[in-house]
Amino acid sequence: MEKHRNPNRAKRNGCTVNRFEKYSIQTRDTKYKMDIMKKLDYIIFVLLGMGLSAVAQQTPAPKQTEAIYIEGATAHLGNGELIENSLVMFEQGKLTFVGNANARIARKGTKIEGKGKHIYPGFIAPNKALGLIEVNAVRASNDQDEIGDFIPHVRSLIAYNAESKVVESMRPNGVLLGQVTPQGGRISGTSSIVQFDAWNWEDAAVKVDDGIHLRWPKSFRQGRPWMGEEPGFRPNEEYPKQLDRMEGFMQGALAYGKGPVQEMNLAFGAMQGIFDGTQKLYIHADGEREIIDAVTLSKTFGVKHAVVVGGYNAYKITDFLKQNDIPVLVQFTHRLPAFDDEDYDLPYKLPKLLADAGLLVALQNGNASNFQTRNLPFYAGQVVGQGMDKEKALQLITGNSAKILGIDDAYGTLAVGKSATLFISEGDALDMRGNQLTHAFIDGRNLSLETHQTELWKRYMKKFEGK
Repeated sequence: MEKHRNPNRAKRNGCTVNRFEKYSIQTRDTKYKMDIMKKLDYIIFVLLGMGLSAVAQQTPAPKQTEAIYIEGATAHLGNGELIENSLVMFEQGKLTFVGNANARIARKGTKIEGKGKHIYPGFIAPNKALGLIEVNAVRASNDQDEIGDFIPHVRSLIAYNAESKVVESMRPNGVLLGQVTPQGGRISGTSSIVQFDAWNWEDAAVKVDDGIHLRWPKSFRQGRPWMGEEPGFRPNEEYPKQLDRMEGFMQGALAYGKGPVQEMNLAFGAMQGIFDGTQKLYIHADGEREIIDAVTLSKTFGVKHAVVVGGYNAYKITDFLKQNDIPVLVQFTHRLPAFDDEDYDLPYKLPKLLADAGLLVALQNGNASNFQTRNLPFYAGQVVGQGMDKEKALQLITGNSAKILGIDDAYGTLAVGKSATLFISEGDALDMRGNQLTHAFIDGRNLSLETHQTELWKRYMKKFEGK
């Protein structure tokens, strides 16, 4: 009889169970375990959120209610000029006097003693995804890149997190404003300019939707060994097709703005600002051919204001860039040369080469991690080591940045009528030894310079000082 037993029967806890029933029981067990795991994940997520909220960014500073004046400091104006023994006064968020302390003018409000210290306009960080990504390894905190190749209608501003820990860490080094820029794709989206002490993105906004970011393809690319290709550089065979796609998209966007709209196209509609001059086209390109092709295409379609971002080989075509009035947001200096046959110090001196050629140049560190943006003043200090005048190097992260981004009417320099966005440093702010802030102001609001990093520093300094 045993040999005639139904092969689809099995034993479970002393009872005979059909194999199909056994499969059903196992499925229910698996589902039950998955439900438990989901609940645990939810609990962990809630607890994590509670922990993060408990150490969230400190409350943004209140509006300026009393006049303030700083007397006796060395004022670096951000336009290439310097005033020793200066007097800087501001009220209701605006600068009311910038000049020599010997001037016969009535002081008003609270005095800050500046003798032996230095005053700078707030540093500006272009082309960064600050506030769009917190932890690279945590996908839920990453809003810097959206799906699609041609997505100019994606606005980075509405995803900006004003309580970002990374954003908070910019202020103690004097970086007080930035251009929040989307990443990825061919046309990544629209950037906006924000100040780094706000409740939310609405409060943070300084200039909304300032420009469109076009990431130009490379005419050469690296060989892909995993695809059976030889390593090393080779012509990009897709480059002509990629150019055709961009040209077709630009043609469609230009035609969309001229003729009657039959059907709404959000992408084409978002491009209209670069044709009427209300927005800038930021062209991310490094090679000579790429820069020339990109600028030529933008001029062909009547783009009013174009800016080269990166511009690694821009020093080889400065005459072309000057002829077309193209400014450059050049890459940061703390890096190695791209090729073996280049000068070892090319990245160090590249901003000076472009400035000496008569181009409008500012510094950005788009390819570096977001947290490294706080090193922006030290990148400018590196150019001083290459022979650039210190006040002109300062312009690379203040006045020049403001001009390129189109916010120079209010920010970037210390001048009467402009925003009181500035800071006081114990020493030379372009040198990490002197960049020790005592005060910082955005629109006249007295900021806290405490961050999670300074809290940790103080905590562990007490531990070691006690030994």
